[in-house]
Formats: sequence, C-alpha cells, structure tokens
Amino acid sequence: MKQLIIHGDPGIRNGAIIRYDGDEVVCFGINRNGEYHGPDRVQLWCTVGAEDEYEDYETRNYTPHFLDVDRVDAEAVDVVRAKGDLAV
Repeated sequence: MKQLIIHGDPGIRNGAIIRYDGDEVVCFGINRNGEYHGPDRVQLWCTVGAEDEYEDYETRNYTPHFLDVDRVDAEAVDVVRAKGDLAV
C-alpha cells in the first residue's frame, strides 16, 4: 500500500483500477486537493494498493504517515476501470 499523488484529474473515483510505472493498483481512497485555492491543476491524493490489501485499508491496519509516496502526472496514468465497487 502506498500514497499516490496525481497532478491533474484522469477521471477516477474510489474503486478505480489504474496502471502507472508498470504497476496495476486499486484506488482505495481519493482526496481531491486544490479545487479552489492551490496549484494550477487539481491534485488527487490516492491511497492505492493491491486488491488483497483492501481489508487492511478498511480496518486502518496501517500507519498513513509511513506509506511510501509516488507522484505522477495524470497523463502518465492508464485508467483500467474509472470507478467501482470497493468490496473487492
């Protein structure tokens, strides 16, 4: 599980499956930042991971401050599924 900051909006919502840097991950939670004040483009702060990590996310069996952080532009993200059921 890691934190992914996407610069721009590739059109995804909770439960989306995306591919970036050769990894395919599920977006467990998304926070949208910079809508009114902030950077030129919106930023999506996503908690992502493998499907089998969803239970740990749901029960908060991790420390958010110690997750690895990746940053990508929206153009570098391939959307496999834009949104979906989080009960994976």
